[in-house]
Amino acid sequence: MIVVEMPPRAIPAFLLCALGAVCAAAQVIEFESNGLRYQTLTKAGVTVMFAQLPGVVREYAILQVQVSNGGTSACVVKPEDFQYQRADGQVVRGTPAVQVVNRLIERGSRNDVVRLVSAYEAALYGMSRILSTNGYEQRRQAALAEVSSTKLKAAAAASAIALVPAKLAPGQSTDGAVFFATAGKPLGPGRLTVTTPVGLFEFDPISD
Repeated sequence: MIVVEMPPRAIPAFLLCALGAVCAAAQVIEFESNGLRYQTLTKAGVTVMFAQLPGVVREYAILQVQVSNGGTSACVVKPEDFQYQRADGQVVRGTPAVQVVNRLIERGSRNDVVRLVSAYEAALYGMSRILSTNGYEQRRQAALAEVSSTKLKAAAAASAIALVPAKLAPGQSTDGAVFFATAGKPLGPGRLTVTTPVGLFEFDPISD
């Protein structure tokens, strides 16, 4: 594992060089930005990057994720591809976005909207290198149109933020939140694995 601490503005150039240097070895790069600890890994041109977001929303703990396809063929990505093995041995899988949205339609509140949007935008805009072709910025305006119900607002926020199934052509990328049903508890220490068409991405254990 490579561990780096640097200000957000220095990250874009660094990652371009570092990813190119270690891509062939498929080595995990770890860095911190805007108070979040990120891990990123590239295989066969596909790059997966993630960080745990602070706090929980309803029964969900959340990861902020970006997937970029620098390979030569299309790559399909969806929340269910993400699996987190907690330190106690429990394995939780990413929840499909439609289930999260429906849950928040049932039980969402204004506080859920604030927590979702604040946490995700703080992570996204703290990472100036994230320029998704199919991500949050492209979903936000339509999903967050003015509605009167707080439950619908929470669901709209989730639909804009959640990672949705996407088929990424070469050169395309997406970002989004992967929700894990944890009964309202943080994910805590553990290890993330991601199943993709180019193979299994296995990240370094998170100790705290």
